[in-house]
Amino acid sequence: MSSVHLLPIKTAAVVFPVLALVLFAPAAVVTYRRHGIMSSWRTLSFYSFLFYALTAFFMTLIPLPSRRVDVCAEYPQMSHPALVPGNTLGDVWKEAEGRVSVGALVLHNPAVWQALLNVALLVPLGVYLRYHFQRSLLTTAAIGLGVSLFFECTQLTGVWGLYECPYRLADVDDVITNTSGALLGWWFAGPLTRWLPTLDSIDDAALARRPVPLGRRLLAFVVDMCVLPFAVLVGTLVLVPVLRDDALVVGPLLVLLAYYVLLPWATGGTPGKRLLLLELAGPGDGERPAPWRLLLRAVVLAVPMLPVVGVLTAGTGFVLHVLGDRVFDAVAVAVEEPLDVLHFLATAWVPLLGAVAVVAASGLLLLVFCVALYRHPRHYGVHELLSGVHNVALPHKRALRSAQGPETPEEGTPTETASSTPSQ
Repeated sequence: MSSVHLLPIKTAAVVFPVLALVLFAPAAVVTYRRHGIMSSWRTLSFYSFLFYALTAFFMTLIPLPSRRVDVCAEYPQMSHPALVPGNTLGDVWKEAEGRVSVGALVLHNPAVWQALLNVALLVPLGVYLRYHFQRSLLTTAAIGLGVSLFFECTQLTGVWGLYECPYRLADVDDVITNTSGALLGWWFAGPLTRWLPTLDSIDDAALARRPVPLGRRLLAFVVDMCVLPFAVLVGTLVLVPVLRDDALVVGPLLVLLAYYVLLPWATGGTPGKRLLLLELAGPGDGERPAPWRLLLRAVVLAVPMLPVVGVLTAGTGFVLHVLGDRVFDAVAVAVEEPLDVLHFLATAWVPLLGAVAVVAASGLLLLVFCVALYRHPRHYGVHELLSGVHNVALPHKRALRSAQGPETPEEGTPTETASSTPSQ
């Protein structure tokens, strides 16, 4: 494989980790809402598709011409797209130079290999559309045609105006060969779908073992941690006219009380849990938990985290508000007089050691908390065992569609789905 073809793959390998990290949370939310679980096989299939899509796109762009190059003068012929089907056959005969042999017409003909590469470009797309996305042949043809048209329009417009003129030829034959490749991929995936278990059956088997996956709960917690600071800020500002001088202390506590007690009591969960289709239930069979249970759960859950947050917040506030500009002076002193800094640390070792001890103890407590939760047969934490409040999985979208009646999938899907069941 030439360096021209390796460069897009190398570029995709560099960009892929960043893109995968950015898309992880949104993709996980969509997957949990649609299927109830993010199984390792579905995750591997999705991210391999993401890498393939990125590579295929870069194949149509890279190598990019230098910004110093006058693209219009360097590639004048590219401004006239090949809109007549069959140009590839003329290119094959031209490259053969009139010789009629297998070597000249096929084996050593660059036009033939270019056409085969265009076919191969979207073969994986057809495979993914049939196995991962369970799309029909007609849908695959439409998607393959749309993707190919997008590639050709990207080339025709000079990467959508990034360059004044196109530097690659937009060819209608490429649309034909690309779409044919997608259809071939769909056809090749037929034996694959018969040999491998479907992704839905893998998900259903995993949900039968554990209806509320730990990753689903963790993602809901992360969402709440992202929403909570904004809720505390807005809620405290709203309460300032009422609480006045006590707003900075009482306001956040009231917002936390509303977020973790009143809101779950009224709606069944926090925003993060509602987003992930989770609901908090009491010790009974699906009953709404009492407010005191929700309060106990929130307090126990906060024990290993509040000391760390408190120390970090107090330290940040001390640095920003108490020291002020002295921080910059201290940096200058540290450079010029390092012994003075050592003297300061020697005199302030008691509060510093206390802060470190609090953070270390809280970290250890948090570690024990997480290990105990993971090792529990039902992945219950101390906050759930003491309060009697646990997570219940609401029906995901695929389960709802199945409950509404028998599906008529484009390419067979399993009918077993997980219903609303408590975490185990």
